[in-house]
Amino acid sequence: MSLDPQLLEVLACPQDKGPLDYLEDDDVLVNPRLGLAYPIEDGIPVLLVDHAMTWPRS
Repeated sequence: MSLDPQLLEVLACPQDKGPLDYLEDDDVLVNPRLGLAYPIEDGIPVLLVDHAMTWPRS
């Protein structure tokens, strides 16, 4: 499932307020500056700090 490009323009990391990279194949939004990824569940980005995963995966 693809996210709306307009939505991607306004989404920001909840920690550093910077832009996120969308990785469609992995269904995550990635903050490469902090090495974190936020899941996308049922087409909805879960931008909660408690749900962030270390990225890249080990």
